[in-house]
Amino acid sequence: MNIYRYEENPIITPADIQPYHKGFQVIGAFNAGVAEYNGETLLLLRVAEQPISDDPNKVLAPVYNTGTGKIDLVELDRKDERYDFSDPRVVRDVTQNATFAYLTSISYVRIARSKDGHRFTIDNEPFIYPSNEQEIFGVEDPRVTQIGEDYYIYFSVVSPKGIGESMVSTRDFSNVTHHGMIFSPDNKDVLIFPEKIGGKYYALHRPTMKSIGTPEIWIAESDNLLYWGNHKHLLGLRQGMWDSGRIGGGAVPIKTDKGWLELYHGATMEHRYCMGAVLLDLEHPEKVIARSAAPVLEPEADYEKKGFFGDVVFSCGVVVDGDIVRMYYGVADTSMACAELSLQEILDSLVYE
Repeated sequence: MNIYRYEENPIITPADIQPYHKGFQVIGAFNAGVAEYNGETLLLLRVAEQPISDDPNKVLAPVYNTGTGKIDLVELDRKDERYDFSDPRVVRDVTQNATFAYLTSISYVRIARSKDGHRFTIDNEPFIYPSNEQEIFGVEDPRVTQIGEDYYIYFSVVSPKGIGESMVSTRDFSNVTHHGMIFSPDNKDVLIFPEKIGGKYYALHRPTMKSIGTPEIWIAESDNLLYWGNHKHLLGLRQGMWDSGRIGGGAVPIKTDKGWLELYHGATMEHRYCMGAVLLDLEHPEKVIARSAAPVLEPEADYEKKGFFGDVVFSCGVVVDGDIVRMYYGVADTSMACAELSLQEILDSLVYE
């Protein structure tokens, strides 16, 4: 498959963004939802900011305070045997079966804008910021579905109660209406189809199983985009393959003559993240027609292999122009990149069920 990675890659890095919080540093600008609005390509960046600690033996964990609307810092001692600091992203509580206790950064959404899809200017202020108790550890990995004049933006919300999916909508990327949580914990990687199918809205989602089962893709339906039901398992892991560890939705499904094309992410047990594709029936999207045997994009470039969490390519949105699929994707949980692929070549690469 022919892949053209932009010469400017990575197109946005943490160095391009001024921290919003005093005493913090930007450690990630990645996993952006994508929209086209008013003649521009918009990247809804997940911006991760980390408090700067003057003491190497201390970790400062940021937590949004719903009372003050500001960020509080919880000081943790690296010598405290209750906590596991081995993962740079999270602090785990070993007394509670190593469940995560705090994140080491806090994420929010900031908009980057471009006329040509290559060079972006970044807003100074957050667009979506933590606002309630479901979001005290941050908001992450937004996706955008346009239906008519409305842009529905949904994203993971993180708190001690778990990770769920909340949604807002806008018509101008300035004024926002909050719709609350649409998928309860533990769930993420939600993708809403861009039109009704048989009179229903459809969405992909990825429950995270703690008792039995594995992290795989499900499909649900709704009459109003807010209340989802008739959940069905859609796509599973494949042992020994590039998507053997976990899978989840990536870009908003693309309507083609052959079916709905979903570009999804898959990871191995060693946490190597790639992008692949699955083709769903146009009239019955719960039916899988074909699927990638090999990734359509995998971490090969240096900026994809090295970073805050290396060996990761992770797309939350694309722009389709004829046969060209412009895939914007996060690299190494650090920066944003873009690659162009052929829609027809992706479809031709699929293995039919």
